[in-house]
Parts: sequence; structure tokens; C-alpha cells
Amino acid sequence: MAIKVCIAGVTGWTGSLLARRIIESEEFELVGAVARQLTGFDVGEFLGMKHNGLKIAGSLEETLAASPQVLIDYTSPLSVKERTLLALNEGLRVVIGTSGLEASDYAEIEAKAQAKGLGVISAGNFSITAALAKHFALIAARYLPSWEIIDYASAGKPDAPSGTTLELAEELGLIAKAELEVPIEQTLGIKETRGATIGGSQVHSLRLPGYVIAFETIFGLPDERLTIRHDAGSGAEPYIGGTLLAARKVMGITGLVRGMDRLLFDS
Repeated sequence: MAIKVCIAGVTGWTGSLLARRIIESEEFELVGAVARQLTGFDVGEFLGMKHNGLKIAGSLEETLAASPQVLIDYTSPLSVKERTLLALNEGLRVVIGTSGLEASDYAEIEAKAQAKGLGVISAGNFSITAALAKHFALIAARYLPSWEIIDYASAGKPDAPSGTTLELAEELGLIAKAELEVPIEQTLGIKETRGATIGGSQVHSLRLPGYVIAFETIFGLPDERLTIRHDAGSGAEPYIGGTLLAARKVMGITGLVRGMDRLLFDS
């Protein structure tokens, strides 16, 4: 039986390509499509494919009659939490590709998922190579005491740091706090130039034209450095395989799983 999927953000950069892949798939069935724009428009025609009779809806509630099993959300940090909680209340499992949620938001989502006996998988970045970069950084932090993180994104990205970098910094903090020779509070001059402290890591966010998404964790020892960096291009293709993997995996979990790397590595 194909897994019935609803995509929120179906007209967006990632959502539109994801919808195309699901329509072409035999493993999934697209039964719901949500977007703020083009409501009532045929999804197939929007994608430049043949007419398929599925209309773009303005809300998740409008898609529930089709009995979706999984909501995949690529929308906005302003709406994703409310929609996720609604989906769980309606018996849907959720895959969150939208960044910008905070730890308190995830705690509420986790509690709701556990109470409903359903699964949620969230990743700041569903790219497999980004997951590997995060995984390797977590390994390095076990052996190297000092590091900082640089987060790059386009000038128009509203959240900072990115969900990818926030996720990385929080998980590095579960291993150790980065050692600083000069504590931030003892910095002379303007302390804010040393970045934000997240989970014990200093994080610096750049928002400039010419970037899509990139992040690097820089480890330092006397007379040597290690840089673990991921760069994404201008297309959404890197995120599709990981998102579909999460849509499969979420059918068999209860509670919240954060991070694409957790789908790739049992540890």
C-alpha cells in the first residue's frame, strides 16, 4: 500500500520538487497539497505535468477528507508548529523540513506525539551530505576541545541561525562545551562580535547574496585546524531523498526524532 502524503508548502522551492517525485513514485501517493498561493489550482498543471485532479488547498483541514497518513511540511517557522500539532491531533505523522523552531517548540511537539502514539521526524537539513558533515563534527568534538561554527545563507533567509546549524550546536553541547581561551564575558570591545553561544558553541550567522545554505565547524589545536564544511547548490534535489526516507521511517516510530543523521546512524 502506498503511503498517503500531504505536502504543506507544495508551491515552494523544495515542496514543488518533492510533489513531483511523489507523483512519479509507486511508494507514495500525494493526496493533499497546501499552499498560501494558487489555491484551487490543479497540482499536476502547476508542476507542468498532466492534470491529476488534486487541487491546492489553503489549509491542512481542507485535505483531511483524503485521509493522509503523513504531513510533510516545508513552509514557514511562523506556521509549522501549529500545523504539526493539528496534524498530530488528527492522527497524522509528520516530517518537518521547515527550520526556525526552538527547543521549547520541539518539547511541545514531542509531548503531543508521545501522547498520540505517533511519530515526528524533523531535520534542519534533509541532505545526506549535510547529515554526514554533522555526524563527522559530532565525532570530532569527542577528541578536539575547541571549535566554532559558521552558518551561511542567502540574504533573504529570515531565521538565524539556520535550523541545520541550531541542531548541530545543540547536539555538540550534549558532548561538551567548546573550550575558550578568553571567556566571552572577558572579551574586550564589542562582545556580540564573538557570535551567539548555543549549547556551548559560538555560532556566527552570515546572510548575504550569493549563498544558498552552507555551514562549517572549525576545530582548532595548536598549529593545526580541521574544517568540516557542507555547501548546498541552488537546487532542491539534495533534500528530496532524505525527506522521502523520513516519510518511510516516520511510519514506524513514536515520538520525536531530530536530525537526518539519526536516520542514517543507529547511534
